[in-house]
Amino acid sequence: MKDSKGIQRPQKTSYEGYFAEVELETQDRQEACSMPSASDMAKAKVQTDTANLLEKILLRDNLNKAYKRVKENKGGYGVDGMKVEKLLPFLKQHGLSLIKEIAMGKYKPQPVRRVEIPKPNGGIRLLGIPTVVDRFIQQAIAQVLTKVYDKDFSESSYGFRPGRDAHMAVKQAKEYMNQGYRWVVDIDLEKFFDKVNHDILMSILAKKIQDKMVLKLIRKYLQSGVMIGGLYSKTEKGTPQGGPLSPLLSNILLDELDKELEKRGHKFCRYADDCNVYVKSKRAGERVMKSLTKFLEKKLKLTVNKDKSAVDRPYGKGSS
Repeated sequence: MKDSKGIQRPQKTSYEGYFAEVELETQDRQEACSMPSASDMAKAKVQTDTANLLEKILLRDNLNKAYKRVKENKGGYGVDGMKVEKLLPFLKQHGLSLIKEIAMGKYKPQPVRRVEIPKPNGGIRLLGIPTVVDRFIQQAIAQVLTKVYDKDFSESSYGFRPGRDAHMAVKQAKEYMNQGYRWVVDIDLEKFFDKVNHDILMSILAKKIQDKMVLKLIRKYLQSGVMIGGLYSKTEKGTPQGGPLSPLLSNILLDELDKELEKRGHKFCRYADDCNVYVKSKRAGERVMKSLTKFLEKKLKLTVNKDKSAVDRPYGKGSS
């Protein structure tokens, strides 16, 4: 960060002492880092500002939680071939230097490994599998940012959020239909995760995140690149599916859509990049489709798949 004179200044942390104390454990809980001291627990108290988010991300409690989540989720290996069971030995040997590298802004994420997953209805879904170490770091970031953002997300957003799921979205949709909103504007975003505009996303993040080090680290992840068949490819847009941070970033971006829908007084349900708006007539639905397509393509630089998007009855043509 820089002060008012533009001089580089260090983060306000006590990392030197922190590094000296941290020990990775191999006890029954298999934690990534040792139990926090009283001073660490004091730092971990929720604060209203976001100027020192990196401190919170690198707190031992948060890193322990991130390690356990990555271990529970398992998942495939990244470009370095490291499997999840090798993460703890790696952290035991390199954890302190890794944390210091992140704290100093010198850490460089590795490219993701491209994986193609067949879709049930044809086509393929492109996943980007980060290394296990990068999944660990992304998880630590996501845990802290979720506390910052989730409380302000729309009540009509159900995907990838604590305590929410698809069943709740279906229940809400049925309530709208019972209220007489029996036409649905089904908006399909074309290859959403591959087309997220980095500059727009970062500008949205910068409205709330004051910690420039965290913003810099997130941009590094967005631009870390992809390995396809042994060949490296730059990532100039998109948030590759497969990492812990991507779902949260997608919700942060699409919260702009949610807020626009709320401002217009619409009834809607959104689950990740699937958004349905409920209206009382086909004509109203067509107006909504036209205006939202303009908003998504002009404001957020996303592409609406016009072949898959439609104004229809909730249960398809001919339903009442």
